[in-house]
Amino acid sequence: MKLVCPAGSLPALTAAVDNGADDVYMGIRDETNARNFAGLNFDEKSMREGIRYAHAHGVRVLMALNTYPQPSTSQKWQRAVDLAVDFGVDAIIVADMGLMNYAANKYPQLRLHLSVQGSATNYEAINFVHERFGITRAVLPRVLSIQQIAQVIVHTPVEIEAFGFGSLSIMVEGRCALSSYATGESPNTHGGCSPAKAVRWEKKPDAPGVLDSHLGAVLIDRFSANERPGYPTLCRGRFKVNDDVYYAFEEPTSLNTLELLPKLAEMGVKAIKIEGRQRSPSYVALVTRVWRDAINACAARPDAYAVRPDWQIALSRVAEGNQCTLGAYHRTWK
Repeated sequence: MKLVCPAGSLPALTAAVDNGADDVYMGIRDETNARNFAGLNFDEKSMREGIRYAHAHGVRVLMALNTYPQPSTSQKWQRAVDLAVDFGVDAIIVADMGLMNYAANKYPQLRLHLSVQGSATNYEAINFVHERFGITRAVLPRVLSIQQIAQVIVHTPVEIEAFGFGSLSIMVEGRCALSSYATGESPNTHGGCSPAKAVRWEKKPDAPGVLDSHLGAVLIDRFSANERPGYPTLCRGRFKVNDDVYYAFEEPTSLNTLELLPKLAEMGVKAIKIEGRQRSPSYVALVTRVWRDAINACAARPDAYAVRPDWQIALSRVAEGNQCTLGAYHRTWK
């Protein structure tokens, strides 16, 4: 089972490599990837340096090109594929079928992974892109139960990558347009949910310590002096509904599947993905180290595997809202 870790910057990439990642995934500094935020991602110089560093340590580099080009912009995504190949990445992570077609035809030896943004929740969809474009790995959306993941694996020759830790989405990835209602931009086409240019923080002069967060014209949340403010996204805002103010969509929390690791391995999950290209190098280092230890322990003695308390304590410190969940994985079979 491979450990796939986020690299939102060169320091984050080196942190992942140094702490035990098998694969790192990165993006170019533009809208061709779904984490298009200011200060994140790689220009050509840092990309070249990062790939060299990873390969020197036996770590593979996956390039996320997982947004959807528009009719007038497809050449920019195609040039990104060319650039990734020129720099020697080991695979590209794609969602758009037009881009898959371009990559498969021009670079038949290039390894293609189906992005979570591709929204494939069943083996029929995965097998289609495998047969048509040669996809060798698929990243499953975080909405499937563990039984549903097992069913997918049984019916496909494609490697399955499942999320192990990190932020959750209430939507099937690739189908969320919430951000566009408040900002005009969604992660599917512009690469950024809640783009920074639409974010505004406001202190309340009549309430010391209170902080409001806005996304566009929408008040997303109001934090008291003893709360840690979160980044304003519509799905994690507190809203007034029938006179009650609460997390109407989803409470901030992180997926954590450490306890499911033996089951996921037994089912045939080939790779565990750590979410968080927007997170700091220290987050990447900590989470990679914990999951490296856990995967090694599970591989060595799966029958004796047990989640160590220090792993959980470490992960809870970097979890959203300081709390973790098994997400959709623990749902009963439907």
